[in-house]
Amino acid sequence: MGAAMTAEDVFERAREAAVAATGPDERALQIDYDGLKKNIQSALAGRKVAFLHINKYLPEGYEEQGRFNLVILTAGNVLYDMVIGDSYFRYDIVSVGQLDKVQLIDAVWENREKRQEEPFLSLRLMHGEEAHLLLALDDEARKSLLAFASSVSAARNPER
Repeated sequence: MGAAMTAEDVFERAREAAVAATGPDERALQIDYDGLKKNIQSALAGRKVAFLHINKYLPEGYEEQGRFNLVILTAGNVLYDMVIGDSYFRYDIVSVGQLDKVQLIDAVWENREKRQEEPFLSLRLMHGEEAHLLLALDDEARKSLLAFASSVSAARNPER
């Protein structure tokens, strides 16, 4: 992602993702954007964001919580997993150094709706009983996820 982003930049990307998260047969997200902006600013508390990955589809286990989530890596190697939905905002924070396991999965899933197999890339960041998932179902998201994985890997396991 090049230059560090601010909470304002993250909010703008979240607002764009909120519009995109509504399917053609779904009711539009009912988000208080002023409140969301304040929540993101408060959560990040002035930290600079090195990488931002937006999951267009919620990972399994998040369904009751929102419509999409953002996974953020700050310049100081702190991870945020922010879930956003109708009148819903929550975030988890963990230091990259506290991660127990980082797992990258490059595979194919069976899309029963389209009756075809489709590639996906998944980055699972685990600590204790928690797992934070980043998903990529297209080439653009794949690039974002691989850059995020590379940055986490470099922070956790620097070359000596």
